[in-house]
Amino acid sequence: MIKIIQLHCNKFIGLAVVSFCLLSCTEKAGQKKSVLVFSKTTGGYRHASIEAGKKMFMQTGVERGYQVDTTENSGIFTAEGLKKYQGIVFLNTRGDILDSLQQLAFQQFIRSGGGFTGIHAATTTEYDWPWYNKLIGAYFDGHPEPQQAVYQVKDKTFPAVKHLPASFSWYDEVYNFRSVSDSLNVILTVQEDSYSGGKMGSVHPVSWYHEFEGGRSFYVGLGHFDEAYTDSSFIRLVWVGIEWTL
Repeated sequence: MIKIIQLHCNKFIGLAVVSFCLLSCTEKAGQKKSVLVFSKTTGGYRHASIEAGKKMFMQTGVERGYQVDTTENSGIFTAEGLKKYQGIVFLNTRGDILDSLQQLAFQQFIRSGGGFTGIHAATTTEYDWPWYNKLIGAYFDGHPEPQQAVYQVKDKTFPAVKHLPASFSWYDEVYNFRSVSDSLNVILTVQEDSYSGGKMGSVHPVSWYHEFEGGRSFYVGLGHFDEAYTDSSFIRLVWVGIEWTL
């Protein structure tokens, strides 16, 4: 009699465990992915388009089924503060924006498989932190006046640029870069003979991606003006890039 009761108990416990696992998995599958959009700037020029960018991320996040939070408070960069996010976007950040402990929390986030996306001025950020240079892939090295230029898709297999034509014209602030990592997968370049002020030669990268220390990083150098954040092609480029990082 004891053995029969024990058998029934084991079956009940087994069913309870399976039911709990199914419920947990279902709940987890139904959860929205969370993205943190960080736009802190220190010293010097601040992009007016940050506000347009925030608005785009909030609106498009809802449409694409994401939970998007925006902040300029670097205090969120702790293990606990970043725990709810799968991806972090640096939206036109500038300068020294994280202290040493916040940097450690950010590193741990990436090393735990987190995604990172840098938009435009994100390459003007954390010049004194070599790890960040490797994560984002390059540092800003000046720019001419905003102007029309011709851009070329270099890797049509990457999902973020599949919707773009092989070459297209775009009005923006065209960044030159230094300290460019050799691990980058370049997906967009700009033709230097199509505008004035380029100084990187025949291969002038504008957007790229790579895997880094367990996480993924995506960068796009476009996005100086408000108009970019209402342009469907630019929005798709950014969001599909973010989704790749996740």
